[in-house]
Amino acid sequence: MQQQHKQQAFTLVEIMIVVAIIGILSVIAIPAYSDFTVRSKVSEGLSLASGAKTSVMEYYMTQGKWPVNNTVAGLPKAEKIQGDFVRSVSIHDNRVIVTFGDGAGEDLTGRELSMAADDKGGSIMWTCKGNDIENKYLPPNCRDTKQQLNSDITSVF
Repeated sequence: MQQQHKQQAFTLVEIMIVVAIIGILSVIAIPAYSDFTVRSKVSEGLSLASGAKTSVMEYYMTQGKWPVNNTVAGLPKAEKIQGDFVRSVSIHDNRVIVTFGDGAGEDLTGRELSMAADDKGGSIMWTCKGNDIENKYLPPNCRDTKQQLNSDITSVF
């Protein structure tokens, strides 16, 4: 009795198809992941700025004018408000400015995200602008400076 041995292996064509699929997926996934990581660094800046925004609003509501700097607003010096990717958070009148540091990578290092407060008859509305930051890295409502920030990243009193 002869036994037939059936070879159980992948053919060259099957291996080439798998390699091609992996290549296509990596071409799509790597840039998407890279953009995602930069956007997460920008969100750290927004998170650190939320306390400064609250101080600006409180000062304005109690004093009737915008604070000229961090000290007047009751915040630590700009360089003391930092994160892994944020170098400083500073206040200049009605603006909160987030400056990204060296750890943020070449897409963000030294660039600024500014948020400006505007008194809308007792309500403070915030608009943001990414100075020299590509639109694809900004939150959707920061991409067009004419739009106001939504409730996810703004406080309204």
